[in-house]
Amino acid sequence: MDMILETADLCKSFKSQIAVNKVSLHIKKNSVYGLLGPNGAGKSTILKMVTGIMHPTSGRIVFNGHSWSRGDLKEIGALIETPPLYENLTAHENLKARTLALGLASSRIDEVLEVVHLRNTGKKKAGHFSLGMKQRLGIALALLSNPKLLILDEPTNGLDPIGIQDLRGLIRSFPAQGITVILSSHILSEVEQTADDIGIISNGKLGYESEINKDTDLERIFMKAVAGPVRGND
Repeated sequence: MDMILETADLCKSFKSQIAVNKVSLHIKKNSVYGLLGPNGAGKSTILKMVTGIMHPTSGRIVFNGHSWSRGDLKEIGALIETPPLYENLTAHENLKARTLALGLASSRIDEVLEVVHLRNTGKKKAGHFSLGMKQRLGIALALLSNPKLLILDEPTNGLDPIGIQDLRGLIRSFPAQGITVILSSHILSEVEQTADDIGIISNGKLGYESEINKDTDLERIFMKAVAGPVRGND
């Protein structure tokens, strides 16, 4: 199976604190990869290194078969933390501002609005959108450059059940469009219903990585991986 992204012994330290400790991930092309772990486990730090926001202390990132470089960011879309929206602009205007900033064709605007089901928001300002609509607009911004890899960090935070269901369906539709998704979350059920493969991060280390199937007892695996060797007596 071809990998779109791999990390090899990836580490990140802040002074004396090790936030990410020798993490080696394997993300298959055209799949949804769930990066699971408690809050503060190191998930966002890993994603910030993959998106060039932070530099690794050591280790390697391999993108599409070659060592990652900043030029690869044109093929990586990301929504990390809150969507970067102009609340006084419409969905179309937000996307127009981004296409101008990135030098992209404005023809992409209607395409991505269609993908995230925001074509009919008209003159409504983003500041008046529901949280779910804001998340979808954030994903639209990340999709503008036609990325091969889409990174979503805790995208369902604060959403109601309908918003979560809508977003889950949207995420599941991406692999068929040639887009690999990394979905970071601390919510087991979210990842279980959306991901093809999972990696579990705890205290900056990768405790488990495998594909999910209907017989996977994700809660037991998660608790064991998070407990680590100290409490691993089962």
